[in-house]
Amino acid sequence: MSDLYHNRVLELAAEIPNLGRLPAPQGSAEKVSRICGSAVRVDVCLSEDGDRVTAIAVEPKACALGQAATSILAEHAIGASIEDIRAARDGLEAMLKTGGAPPRGRFYELRHLQGVRDYPPRHASTLLAFEAALAAIDAARLD
Repeated sequence: MSDLYHNRVLELAAEIPNLGRLPAPQGSAEKVSRICGSAVRVDVCLSEDGDRVTAIAVEPKACALGQAATSILAEHAIGASIEDIRAARDGLEAMLKTGGAPPRGRFYELRHLQGVRDYPPRHASTLLAFEAALAAIDAARLD
């Protein structure tokens, strides 16, 4: 278990930026893990063209792994393109489920969650923040 909860994971989990709710989000979504009950709510605002995140707020009620992933999302999402966020989620999922390489670019710190690969019951909580962010983005684009 020490490979799961190493110092950087615990630091990320303890220092989550952009906590709370946006006053007027364009899109919001909450995702809940059916396995462990972890939950993450994400609020977003998008650029005028709908291609970039201009504001984000997060409310994680998750384990340290879910909080660490939420921290990485919340730290690097502002200014990110929707495709950057989708690629990070896809890369994280591939890293966990099929042994893929960690995501690169602005979400490179997801590499600190490689140890989760060996614990399939923890995959869902680790992916929650990115799943919620993409659902919030979809909700914003529907308006």
